Amino acid sequence: MSAMLEWLDPIRSFLPLLLTLLVTLLLLGTAHWLLLGRHPDLGNERRFPRQLVLLGLSLLALVILILVLPIEAGARNQILGLLGLLVSAAVAFSSSNILANLMAGVLLRMTRPFRIGDFIRVGEHFGRVSERGLFDTEIQTENRELIALPNTLLVSQPVITTQSSGTIVFTTLSLGFDVHHATIEPLLLQAATQSGLHEPFVHVLEIGDFSVQYRVSGFLDESRRLISARSDLCRAVLDVLHGARIEILSPTHMVQRPQPAGTQVIPPEPGRVRATDKVDAEELVFDKAEQAERMSIERKGLRAEIEALEAELKAAEDATRESLMLRLEALRERLQSLEQATPEDENGAR
Repeated sequence: MSAMLEWLDPIRSFLPLLLTLLVTLLLLGTAHWLLLGRHPDLGNERRFPRQLVLLGLSLLALVILILVLPIEAGARNQILGLLGLLVSAAVAFSSSNILANLMAGVLLRMTRPFRIGDFIRVGEHFGRVSERGLFDTEIQTENRELIALPNTLLVSQPVITTQSSGTIVFTTLSLGFDVHHATIEPLLLQAATQSGLHEPFVHVLEIGDFSVQYRVSGFLDESRRLISARSDLCRAVLDVLHGARIEILSPTHMVQRPQPAGTQVIPPEPGRVRATDKVDAEELVFDKAEQAERMSIERKGLRAEIEALEAELKAAEDATRESLMLRLEALRERLQSLEQATPEDENGAR
């Protein structure tokens, strides 16, 4: 009998460890199901903070298991010290820039200063957001170039975001003192309206030594047309002022050809021009950002539709449950394919 009790002593010493292991595995499994398992439609951006929580819980569980090991206190402290050393070494060997960009990426996801498809300006960089990563944010410029901006740059410098709900488009020009501002302002307002802007207004910015500087502005309700809207406004200003026989020329302008007194430098109005197909510049220049924005909007719509169907399914009768479940499954498959796809994949599929 005593020999059997001596044989059971090692098992008794490991019993707290086994119970703690079972409890921690059960808790980690439950946490994984609550955070990720029951949400298969989560995108990478929404999964990332939940994965960080699971990582922290896993490290905490490992420390608890070490604390309940049936070993001497000195050995336990050595194991904890070794674990701390390994974690410190992992952080030390990792580049400080990588860690800083990771933390900046987490901060940007919390504050959300911009979203995919928005126009942003950071320092000398301007473009539309096409991707948001853990370490950098990708924008597509007016030249269709893709620039990866480190997340630390977006946190350390001011970020100017053009709201998707609309923005102000403006242009400036200088005119001589020989034309009264009461004549100029209605023409500039007409040009802004003609270019498609709403609620236009004009400011006199500066009275210089040789000219007066004006700025005409208007509201653009479709921000994706920002580049074309600026060009359209400048074109309309030229057409309207030249049509009114107002010379857009610096008073200090000097030419090397003799001109009779009172000559105005205004181009002649063109005759009938053959209509050409107008190219959608934004669709061509910001193709990746456009597709990324469409995918983001579609994902949000699918999530809302899935939530509505799930609520409807709980209250549905047996006769309609099967059709609702089939529709719900189709929506989930589409959402999952969007979560895993990139804008290039979607462009290739279309």
